[in-house]
Amino acid sequence: MTVRRVHLAFMQRMPVPPENPAPMPFRQRLTIALALLAAAAVLEGVLALWALGVADRQVQRGRVVSDIQLGFVELSASKQRLRTWVSQMQLDAGADPAQRDRLQADMRNTLERLKHLAERARALDGQGDAADPVEHLQRLDALEVLSLSLHDLQAAVDSARPLVPGTDARAAWAALSQLFDISRGRDLRSLLRESIERESAAVVRERAAADASLRWMRGLWLGAAATLALAALLLGAHFTRALRQPLASLGEGAAALQRGDLQHRIRIRGADEFAAVAASVNSMAAELQQHREREARARHELEALVHARTGELQGALEALQQVDARRRRLFADISHELRTPTTAIRGEAEVTLRGADKPLADYKAALQRIVATSRDLALVIDDLLTMARSDIDALALNRQPTDLRQPLAEALTQARALAYERDVRIQATLPPQPAPVMGDAARLRQLAALLLDNAVRYSHPGGVVQATLAWQPAAAGDEEPAHWLLQVVDRGIGIAPLELHRVFERNFRGEAARRHRADGTGLGLGIGAALARAHGGQITLQSQPGQGTTALLRLPALPKDNE
Repeated sequence: MTVRRVHLAFMQRMPVPPENPAPMPFRQRLTIALALLAAAAVLEGVLALWALGVADRQVQRGRVVSDIQLGFVELSASKQRLRTWVSQMQLDAGADPAQRDRLQADMRNTLERLKHLAERARALDGQGDAADPVEHLQRLDALEVLSLSLHDLQAAVDSARPLVPGTDARAAWAALSQLFDISRGRDLRSLLRESIERESAAVVRERAAADASLRWMRGLWLGAAATLALAALLLGAHFTRALRQPLASLGEGAAALQRGDLQHRIRIRGADEFAAVAASVNSMAAELQQHREREARARHELEALVHARTGELQGALEALQQVDARRRRLFADISHELRTPTTAIRGEAEVTLRGADKPLADYKAALQRIVATSRDLALVIDDLLTMARSDIDALALNRQPTDLRQPLAEALTQARALAYERDVRIQATLPPQPAPVMGDAARLRQLAALLLDNAVRYSHPGGVVQATLAWQPAAAGDEEPAHWLLQVVDRGIGIAPLELHRVFERNFRGEAARRHRADGTGLGLGIGAALARAHGGQITLQSQPGQGTTALLRLPALPKDNE
């Protein structure tokens, strides 16, 4: 037991080996590979530029050395031609002074060019592996000696004259050779020969170096290109192998989704981007499968709901058929209403015109009866025209700033004639100041007349109708803006609570209304509510059966800026 406990304690103290590290994400691997390829390409470009610089410098060095060699050769040739010219002058063989000047100018120009080339050669050698510095010193020394020789030679050549007869030819030739071949104790022939040989060797050396640089540069380029191509091939093969399996799995998953196999799941390998996409596709497939199941359940529920709604629609259809039957009865009633006053008017006129002339009072009474009947006929016609329209809200309104008192006063005048016939009094209270609104004066008069007409018709004989127009300012914290309130109160038959919410429906008349007045159409309040909405207002009713009704018309006031 003791040994086992020691073993367990030792095992507990041992460090736990780490789990297998997660593989590097594919995007990171691809980024690193592309970065390495780009770095290799940049390095190859840098090496190529450096190699081109080395090769160019080597080629320039070879070109400069070759030009120096050619300059020494030209200087030697010009020196020999100048010597020939001096011989012609001494022999009086027709030497041309212009040729002498040209040869001397050529020698001076050649020396200047050689000095410039020597400085350039030393500068080029200083940028790389410099040649033997003794070579530059020998070159400069030769050019210095040749410059001094040319200076001495120029004075001697300018003073050259034909030989006097009897002059020793050997002595003259020796003097001429001394002048052209020796300068300050230096043998110019040997100096030129050594310079030409030295520069020829330098040309050979520089050409060999240039050839070596080109071979080295070619090998470097070929090696770098081969290395870069091999690295690209290896990376391409690696990523092709790494992409084949994940793409094939994703393609199979996409094909399964396309054919509707929502139970297919992509096998997830590793933790790279493809694994994340596979997990997303699997989640989407699971979500679609759940959505399909929910859709099936919703379809069943919808079928049940459609069945229930079909029953409701069947009931609604039956209700509509009943409404249509009532509408047909309404049109029959309206037709009857049109025929009755028309017949009464015609009959009244025929009776009045029949027989001998009658007193003026009889004619006036007949005309008054015709006027009253015509007024009833006009009301029925207005109701019929309103019903013929598809919607009262579509009526055209001539909106303009209107003083609400004027159409209300006109409606009161019309309503008082009806009230007089029914033994009803109308009391009106109008504000002394203008009551401006934006609306159609004719429609506003029609709206007020409808409210007053209802109040008069459903009042008892001897009753009183009170019409009050008052200003209602907007209270603090109240959402309702400032408006004008028209309140029409009667003490008539009232409206039952169960019927109060239906009085604005077209063709609806309550039971008490039908008993009190059988000739109504049930259109007045519906038309009034539509006219109020068209003006941005609202009609509300407050009523108690047997105690009367209060109609409240709210119309928005005209803004101060538009008054």
